[in-house]
Amino acid sequence: MAAPRSCGLWSYARAIRSYRFPGLRSSWPGSLLSARLLSQEKRAPETHFGFETVSEEEKGGKVYQVFESVAKKYDVMNDMMSLGIHRVWKDLLLRKMHPLPGTQLLDVAGGTGDIAFRFLNYVQAQHQGKQKRKLRAQQNLSWEEIAKKYQNEEDSLGGSRVMVCDINREMLKIGKQKAFDRGYKAGLAWVLGDAEELPFDDDKFDVYTIAFGIRNVTHINQALQEAHRVLKPGGRFLCLEFSQVNNPLISRLYDLYSFQVIPVLGEVVAGDWKSYQYLVESIRKFPSQEEFKEMIEDAGFQKVTYESLTSGIVAIHSGFKL
Repeated sequence: MAAPRSCGLWSYARAIRSYRFPGLRSSWPGSLLSARLLSQEKRAPETHFGFETVSEEEKGGKVYQVFESVAKKYDVMNDMMSLGIHRVWKDLLLRKMHPLPGTQLLDVAGGTGDIAFRFLNYVQAQHQGKQKRKLRAQQNLSWEEIAKKYQNEEDSLGGSRVMVCDINREMLKIGKQKAFDRGYKAGLAWVLGDAEELPFDDDKFDVYTIAFGIRNVTHINQALQEAHRVLKPGGRFLCLEFSQVNNPLISRLYDLYSFQVIPVLGEVVAGDWKSYQYLVESIRKFPSQEEFKEMIEDAGFQKVTYESLTSGIVAIHSGFKL
């Protein structure tokens, strides 16, 4: 008796499924699905660039272009965007650091030198104050002996040094020019380097600072681990960064100013709307004060604390390598 028509169709379909066309791994949809899944596995990891989703590799290049574009107007725009308040925030960072003569500081993403110059001024004032107190305690010295002591004082910083590390050549170029114009020479060095892979030995610095830079890093966790690695035991991590506003009314006004005013200022002053739009968006993508505190702890730091400034517009996080 002849086989039912349905059985014949089934056999035909089974034969088609098992057949392999020349030059192809398989013609059956199951294999196509496997290939698609394999393709997804190989797809580059994604992250955010402001509110835009990009590959991790792409973000690094985009961020570099932003700061290369804004470098020449970076300091002017900081004053205009913050109405000069960023200067107060950075002064507060130095007061919290309270560096003593002999402190070895690494300032990451510090291209234009704002933190470095403040550090040098601070430790110089500290060292000079110490020297004056020492001379006052020696009342029996003649004026010639006092003058000689001042002349023999070769290092006005008391051994303090600051290393400015930035991934962007243009930002470093601006910082070096500022240092030259203002007469900063001693105790200051500049190096091109990536926060995620610092070009320094382990246990090298007393203090690590990063101001308004860590939110632009692709892998924040990796940058934090690198900060921990290069600090000496007992060393301190300090980060000044935009954060989450804790007052609802101020938050609404801040959003209005950020999205409606800052990009316009960027276009008018720096001729660059997109870069400042990104900078505003990147602030909104950065973790909250508590979330960032946990990330710092996960990197190995202890006694991690933070202080919110200006209703949480920015925060200073502090941690120790113990």
